[in-house]
Amino acid sequence: MTGLYLVFLVEEPSMEAFLRGFLPRVLPAGHGFEVYPFRGKGDLLRQLQGRLEGYANWLAADWRIVVLVDRDDDDCVVLKDERERKAARAGLRTRATSAASWQVVNRVVIEELEAWYFADWDAVYSAFPRVSPTLGKKPRYRDPDAIRGGTWETFERILQECGYFKAGLRKVEVARTMGAIVATNGNRSRSFTKFYEAIAEATA
Repeated sequence: MTGLYLVFLVEEPSMEAFLRGFLPRVLPAGHGFEVYPFRGKGDLLRQLQGRLEGYANWLAADWRIVVLVDRDDDDCVVLKDERERKAARAGLRTRATSAASWQVVNRVVIEELEAWYFADWDAVYSAFPRVSPTLGKKPRYRDPDAIRGGTWETFERILQECGYFKAGLRKVEVARTMGAIVATNGNRSRSFTKFYEAIAEATA
């Protein structure tokens, strides 16, 4: 391998499943990755300091760490600042402070992974063709990062109304499906765009 090796620290298995479908499609040849899920955001944040300090002891020049968590009901700025401080205490350079030579980038999914699906409704329609192909254009869904009332609950309700997942949304299965088809161009989620831009920049 001649490119970078990217380590993704994520809060749950559904994001892991999404990334394992998404990253092989978008990373240029020669770059590698691994994804490590935690048992929720609280678990990730509790372990993050020790994990970063461990990486700092041996991190190679061609490795990058991506820390990815959902905003949920947290303040986005506070959530990012907390992780920035942990990286600084570990002695690692973040993209926010060392744009040209970062080792860690912190990104926030607003508000949950399912917002990234709403942001590319064509992909949802291709995976679940009984949904309305124009639903993503309705006013309440045009800004997927601003959907209220729980993004995954809203996504689940829409699919159930169309006859999918009557027993409940299988989040990991859906994430695996969507990761394999979500487009990088034209995605309407600002949080997805910021995430993808950091990856594309690092591997350019």
